[in-house]
Amino acid sequence: MIELFGFTRNVVKEHYALLTPSGFVPSNLPGWDNAVCVVLISPGMGARFCQFLITLNEGGQGRGRTGANEYFVYVLEGTGSVALGAKKHKLATGSFVYLPAGKDFHFKSDGSGTRLLMVQKKYEPLGGAGKPIPLVGHESKVKSQAFLGHEDARLQVLLPDQPEFDMAVNIFTYQPGATLPFVETHIMEHGLLMLSGQGVYRLDADFHPVQAGDVIWMAPYCPQWFVAMGKTPASYIYYKNVNRNPM
Repeated sequence: MIELFGFTRNVVKEHYALLTPSGFVPSNLPGWDNAVCVVLISPGMGARFCQFLITLNEGGQGRGRTGANEYFVYVLEGTGSVALGAKKHKLATGSFVYLPAGKDFHFKSDGSGTRLLMVQKKYEPLGGAGKPIPLVGHESKVKSQAFLGHEDARLQVLLPDQPEFDMAVNIFTYQPGATLPFVETHIMEHGLLMLSGQGVYRLDADFHPVQAGDVIWMAPYCPQWFVAMGKTPASYIYYKNVNRNPM
């Protein structure tokens, strides 16, 4: 259905952006075949990282080398595999893969409709901290923890909280009516995808209704707050930059 009068919930501002699936436009990404790729977040809007949504059709695949960048890939739907060097790993909904800088990779879909969320950023080495290694895991194996003691707002930390990692990716799940306990304003930048449910997100001084499939970019120091609404839990996966001195 075509919205009348050009209506959209999409907003792109200096310190944040809200993008909804109705406005997604595919792009071509080198190395990805039989795939529909959407660039969700990029330096074009002021971000210092990229976030992509990739839907693999029958025979869909993506191969390449991370180079100076690092990648985090989360399987939103479907099954497939990733080859890291000579080792192949099976992937299913809820699987995630961390690829450090300087690594070859090859993603393949088992069928049509496998959906991947991918975050890409330039890796910032830290002297004396060593280098991160490739990781493959599944969200079901990551125990949730109450956020700041709030049992109805729980966090799953997918990547190790260690100095060699300069990115963190977490899943936040809220029971209906649960909120962030305060309005956060911090140096970390965020890229977020709503996984399930609905709620209201405060971004800067604005309040936006959000639901599963929506994407949010938050610049450093953008005031942010969330409340889950409706009859089912709300969850989102989000990226942030960590463990490095401000530039």
